[in-house]
Amino acid sequence: MCFKKKTNSDAWWHLWKCNRCVQKRGEDTRQKLLQAAFDEIHKVGFQAASLSKILKNTGITKGALYHHFSNKLDLGYAVVDEVLFTSFKETWLEPLNNTEDPISVLQEILIASGDSMTDEDARLGCPIHNLAQEMSPLDKGFQQRTVDIYALWRKSLEAAIERGKLAGNVVPEADARRLAILFIATLDGCMGLAKSTQRLEMLLECGRGLIEHLELFRPKK
Repeated sequence: MCFKKKTNSDAWWHLWKCNRCVQKRGEDTRQKLLQAAFDEIHKVGFQAASLSKILKNTGITKGALYHHFSNKLDLGYAVVDEVLFTSFKETWLEPLNNTEDPISVLQEILIASGDSMTDEDARLGCPIHNLAQEMSPLDKGFQQRTVDIYALWRKSLEAAIERGKLAGNVVPEADARRLAILFIATLDGCMGLAKSTQRLEMLLECGRGLIEHLELFRPKK
């Protein structure tokens, strides 16, 4: 198995884009604002994000913005709830909630993510982690949202590991809670290391190591 770099030129934020967040008639303006806000926040952080720049990039009026969102904070919360969480749910929660072979599923997700990664993804880092680090000390709303995402991830992974143990796909001695925490912390660390070094290859090497480490929890046959 490998954790490799994708060679095409997809838009840099594709990795975090929700496949089901398709614009519906009458919701185009809201979706455009959310996507532009995500772009701006991921690039510069929430505090430095500019509503004027978001409006300029979308061609949407200030009045239309305030029709959908009462203020910048409300827009930021919606980015977490409607863009980041939905993308996160598709990528991690749904596959984990529907498997008895979590080792294979995790490896497949890591490989697919590695195939999709761009230099810009690595340079900017994980948007959920970024917001947790930036805003948790400053705002309870952001703190609770990011805490909830990590908690759901851990619980889904724990449950999948327990199902995997019962199905004979995970070694019986594996501690589901510890393994879930270790996986999440390691992957977060991989993204953080890539961001701090500004090197995609650092992220890909870390991903390869994590894929190899997961094999230790697969029963020998």
